[in-house]
Amino acid sequence: MIKPRTKTPDIQINLVNDAKWKLSDQNPAEFSLIVVYRGKHCPICKSYLETLQQHLSKFAEKGVNVIAISSDKEEVAKASYKEWDIAEVPVGYEFPIEEAREWGLYISEGIKDEPKHFIEPALFLIRPDQTLYASSIQTMPFARPKIEDLLKSLDFVINKDYPARGEA
Repeated sequence: MIKPRTKTPDIQINLVNDAKWKLSDQNPAEFSLIVVYRGKHCPICKSYLETLQQHLSKFAEKGVNVIAISSDKEEVAKASYKEWDIAEVPVGYEFPIEEAREWGLYISEGIKDEPKHFIEPALFLIRPDQTLYASSIQTMPFARPKIEDLLKSLDFVINKDYPARGEA
């Protein structure tokens, strides 16, 4: 588990637009928001990322850079990007299961049409100095923070310069 106010591991990941994204290269005014999603097989993830797309400009206005990542293979992630309404969301693919474990994420064994192994959902808010501000790590797709609630919370956090909590 990564505690708030501690440096996070770096992430370098390929994006569906054939670019590369690296956490340590990010320079947001306030935060980087990493949204970990289960993959194309998850209809709740589709809905969540499409909601993220609808509010992406609001995150940018608040100084928050956003990326969505999964362990999906390249062709699967590119199919999601094409089929889902997420045209402006940076989408990374092939996030290694081993690295996901370093982040304290839950890994599931697939059933039915799911991949053999995949990462369960999470959100990470990371300061520009790459320290963790807040995280929400799930074991199922059903209990994620609502995007709208996250935006409201960011207003409070930024306006009040509210410190990261949970580091003790």
